[in-house]
Amino acid sequence: MATPPQASPGAPNSDKKSPMTPAPPTISPGAPRFTPPNLQQDQMASPSVKNPIMLSPENGVKTGSPVPHLSTPPGPPVFTSPVRPAAVPFRTSPATPQPVAFSSGSSLPTSSPPHFPNGSAELQQQLPGATEESMPAGESPCVLFSAHKLLKHKKLANVPSLGFGVLVSPGRETSTGPQVIHRDPHRCHNCGAYSNLYSNILIGSGQWQCVICRNLNGSEGEYIASSKEELRNFPELSSPLVDFIQTGNKRPSFVPVTDSRTSAPVVLVIDECLDEAHLQHLQSSLHAFVDSVPPTTRIGIILYGSTVSVYDFTEESIASADVIPGGTSPTQETLKGLIYGTGIYLSPMHASKEVAHLIFSSLRPYKLNVPEVSRDRCLGTAVEVAMAIIQGPSVDMSRGVVKRPGGNSRIIVCAGGPNTYGPGSVPHSYTHPNYPHREKTAIKWMERLGREAHQHNIVVDILCAGTCPVRVPVLQPLANASGGVLVLHDDFGETFGVNLQRASARAAGSHGLLEIRCSDDILVTQVVGPGEEANIDTHETFKNDMAVSIQMLSVEETQCFSISMQNKHDIKSDYVYFQFAIQYSNVYQADIARVITIRLPTVDSVSAYLQSVQDEVAAVIIAKRTLLQAKSYSDAIDMQTTIDERVKDIASKFGSQVPKSKLYRFPKEISLLPELLFHLRRGPLLGSIVGHEDERSVLRNLFLNASFDLSLRMIAPRCLMHREGGTFEELPAYDLAMQSDTAVVLDHGTDVFIWLGAELAADEGRSAAALAACRTLAEELTELRFPAPRILAFKEGSSQARYFVSRLIPAHKDPPYEQEARFPQLRSLTSEQRTKLKSSFIHFDDLSFCEWIRGLKANKLKSKSNHLPPFFVEHMAGGEQKKGGGEQKKAGGGGKKKEVKKETGLGLSFTKDENFGEWYSEVVVNGEMIEYYDISGCYILRPWAMSIWENMQTFFDAEIKKMKVKNCYFPLFVSPGVLQKEKDHIEGFAPEVAWVTKSGESDLEVPIAIRPTSETVMYPYYSKWIRGHRDLPLKLNQWCNVVRWEFSNPTPFIR
Repeated sequence: MATPPQASPGAPNSDKKSPMTPAPPTISPGAPRFTPPNLQQDQMASPSVKNPIMLSPENGVKTGSPVPHLSTPPGPPVFTSPVRPAAVPFRTSPATPQPVAFSSGSSLPTSSPPHFPNGSAELQQQLPGATEESMPAGESPCVLFSAHKLLKHKKLANVPSLGFGVLVSPGRETSTGPQVIHRDPHRCHNCGAYSNLYSNILIGSGQWQCVICRNLNGSEGEYIASSKEELRNFPELSSPLVDFIQTGNKRPSFVPVTDSRTSAPVVLVIDECLDEAHLQHLQSSLHAFVDSVPPTTRIGIILYGSTVSVYDFTEESIASADVIPGGTSPTQETLKGLIYGTGIYLSPMHASKEVAHLIFSSLRPYKLNVPEVSRDRCLGTAVEVAMAIIQGPSVDMSRGVVKRPGGNSRIIVCAGGPNTYGPGSVPHSYTHPNYPHREKTAIKWMERLGREAHQHNIVVDILCAGTCPVRVPVLQPLANASGGVLVLHDDFGETFGVNLQRASARAAGSHGLLEIRCSDDILVTQVVGPGEEANIDTHETFKNDMAVSIQMLSVEETQCFSISMQNKHDIKSDYVYFQFAIQYSNVYQADIARVITIRLPTVDSVSAYLQSVQDEVAAVIIAKRTLLQAKSYSDAIDMQTTIDERVKDIASKFGSQVPKSKLYRFPKEISLLPELLFHLRRGPLLGSIVGHEDERSVLRNLFLNASFDLSLRMIAPRCLMHREGGTFEELPAYDLAMQSDTAVVLDHGTDVFIWLGAELAADEGRSAAALAACRTLAEELTELRFPAPRILAFKEGSSQARYFVSRLIPAHKDPPYEQEARFPQLRSLTSEQRTKLKSSFIHFDDLSFCEWIRGLKANKLKSKSNHLPPFFVEHMAGGEQKKGGGEQKKAGGGGKKKEVKKETGLGLSFTKDENFGEWYSEVVVNGEMIEYYDISGCYILRPWAMSIWENMQTFFDAEIKKMKVKNCYFPLFVSPGVLQKEKDHIEGFAPEVAWVTKSGESDLEVPIAIRPTSETVMYPYYSKWIRGHRDLPLKLNQWCNVVRWEFSNPTPFIR
């Protein structure tokens, strides 16, 4: 068993030493059978107390890394306050015992030129004897390592449970901007590496030595100088991050400036099979989108249903469209007639805004009496037509007119249901006898279409909304292969509208190539991110170029690559070098080569290495490696066990054994890591919070490509408690934050929750002010995030509060001293407040962090072995494995791979392990328990299901009658007046109330609600029937239906 790492006060020194040296937590040994060879790791210098950094709108205030205790009650964690003032001011916890000490890496140096290394850096050297000037670690915004030092010993350095790696964000903007050089770079003739600030220079001859292969190269006389100080005038010799503007022979006089930006077109592909309620929300979002688009942006509008309607902007005040059949891919003749005709299908917004508003206002709801899921939607054909319009007439090339829009063009699909008609379509129902084959064919077709879009520099984003399943496995390959994203929304309302605007506005470079070069001691073992292994003919090669080359599907600020590395052998040198070269065409039509060179020191001391480990960065890397293998629900369950084994393995390899015991102390230097992994194993990525497999699949794909900031928030939520005066106190994400007199903001990456305590909600004035402050904070923290998260607000005890509670670590069962250690804000509460807080919790079986880590035992690992080849690139987070780096041996069990049967012996197309969601649907349908109805979310309960229900009802009815409870029945309808009286009770699910507004053809004067809960109907009559104590007790029960229009994927029998 193990004991949890305990929090202790942060120390003022930056090397993570504490005034106290408490005993770290302990873990039993055993032989953890954890998949050693290739555990994916991602690295980015995270914002912990080790290296506090600036607040960004995406991530907000960074939290600290506590130091663990075991034998004595630990002190509280330390949280940093923001460097930049927020719209709503922050303050640190009142329980913080000492001020946060900022390390030398917490701010940029004021000297010129600016430095952005992630690791120690030094100024320009000379071969005869250079002087060195160290730079703070962890400052590069584009390259973030899991540790700022490397272990020299191969055996320990390559322990897979912790590992070593880096996160590279090729398109990330830097705060002060890189050094820009308007000339071609000097590159090593042997390996292709770039000259850099660590290169040794012979100032007499201008020759420079490559730090990667040690080859001596000429500089065509450029580096001849009288002194080393003179060499610092070359940006690449004084800064670790530089951007070269590649002019070459293609455009010799080209100089990029802001005014030269040619706006890439944006084509909206809109589902026209929507019901009225969804359509109204969509129209509002589309109108807002048109008003937000820059006037120079070219826009196209396409609608799809059973046909494809391509809107023409020729007339300034008339909405007209050309219609193309949707059942098959458009022929060349059809496309030629469209492109070479007189119509204008892409028009600058300043010339087409009025027409665009007219088009969106003219949209009409779907009229036929057909269920949402069964309506004909030719999404595939519509995307093909949109691609053809963007490409335009090929004859332009022969006329000498090269149309070169800045960055990638973009297609944004607004989908309300699955692609059920035309190429790439699937049958309406899962019960279709040929569904598995049709789905497999559709997936391949969509991936091919996505690759074709990528070849033409077109990104396809798919924004889905509504209650109708969209068949995520079919649509995801289209977005992935083109470099886009697929996002699910509850409806077409505010969050959808914000994502529509951000999708079109985010800059996307094209023709991206990432090259990774390391010292000969280091081997790149795995790359995960939005790219694929580059072909040799796509980039310049050198005689002995050992670089790992990745072709990027797009170059965007919101993306990053996770790169895992290992020691090839014991390292003899004092430093190792890493160089990352990103070549791409930016939105201003400039060819950029961004070169980042980092030098990290090597150490023999395990303690020194662990002190340099960045807990949050390491957690993100581990999470990405773990999620890479969690392709199905059963895999996700297995990965929870893998996390358990990982924590045990880290303790046994890097921790110290307790004297006269089999327990191991978890390393105090990385005490924050296990808590982050605990959040991961119980959160939406691996846990059971997300209700449908499609939602988990979308989150997984988003996470594997996401930036460090978003990835960290998706793993572990940030908890901010509102205080009087508009300040916010950052607290650990524990359920102890649910104090009835406060409001709490919980940022979980793709969702932001605002929780109002019952006492606070009872005071309308205070609750309104707190809610406004919380909303302002939530919007500020997520103002640059893509996808934009949904922001939900609710009161304590409401139905929606379960979303909030499920994401907090349940610490209310822990002993008081542990609660105070991990949640020091409790010390500020009175004994009465603490008693009241304790009594407010409902008992459930979820483990607290302390219970989990103590309960870790040396069980055999249940997860599947998945040994990876020495190098491969995971294409778009979960695609085909592509090997590289020479001939490889198969690992992890030989033999032929077993083919999955198309149908099980029970007549099911899916197995439980393969796809739990689809398996469950087939079981309840093929088992004749339910039949799907033509209204989404409603099901027919067949005799088997009714028999189960009758047995349950009979049992419970007998039990409650023993308690002298009598049955009754109240009407199905509820008046608005009654709902208003019970507004506090129903507030949590008010958006889910269904209303009757018509009687025949006429509108009702007063709408009538269909009961969302029985209490709203029953309680008003309790006051009428209870006249005195003789009428007590009044015990009534009713067996009835309630109706709530929940905006999530409905699952039969499971809420």
